[in-house]
Amino acid sequence: MPENSIQKLEQLKKGQVILIDKDLHWTSFDVVNKIRYAILKKFRLKKFKVGHAGTLDPLATGLLLVCVGKSTKTISTYQGLDKEYTGTFHLGATTPSYDLETAVDAHFPVEHITEKMIKETARKFIGRQQQLPPLFSAVKKDGKKLYEHARKGEKVDVKPRDITIKEFEILSVNLPEVAFRVKVSKGTYIRSLAYDFGKALQTGAYLSSLRRTKIGDFDVKDAITIDEWIDRFKNEKI
Repeated sequence: MPENSIQKLEQLKKGQVILIDKDLHWTSFDVVNKIRYAILKKFRLKKFKVGHAGTLDPLATGLLLVCVGKSTKTISTYQGLDKEYTGTFHLGATTPSYDLETAVDAHFPVEHITEKMIKETARKFIGRQQQLPPLFSAVKKDGKKLYEHARKGEKVDVKPRDITIKEFEILSVNLPEVAFRVKVSKGTYIRSLAYDFGKALQTGAYLSSLRRTKIGDFDVKDAITIDEWIDRFKNEKI
């Protein structure tokens, strides 16, 4: 192996945190597997440690921290950082998954809702509270992920989680769509926030779009797409 390739491999082994701007429909594991495969192929390895520090749903875009080499040992630290998101809620309807993964299952009136009411309701959500995770989620119950129970139509008793919503800003209101920015603690589901927000407004709501913009001090402005990373990696520009 050429000297510069050896040096590059040693750098990766020592650890790096790669900031990826995840595309729509990609899973977090798709991104991890793509980066791992590129490293294995380039250096003709059989294994190499790669992991992500916080799942993004396929229907969400934005910041994904991918840790390689010894940085995988610090994943739990990054997972514990606050996260910031922007997105939109669709008012007047609900879905079983609380987002667009599943079809609308009920409709509700929105005629009584005003912009003032929406902003006042958002302020009431700020602070420590308990939140139920969505039934269509990877949270485990009885050794199986909740979405495995949900897809079989099985009813399960889900325990609420302690979370903190630190900032909740309404960016625009164009009913039935409401654009928002939110900063939350570890373990917060924005899909559940959408559902709870709808209930608080005496209507229904689901998450119609989501983008993660920050994890701690890491910012999506400093991230690149997986295709850009692969291209740079192949040309040894990183």
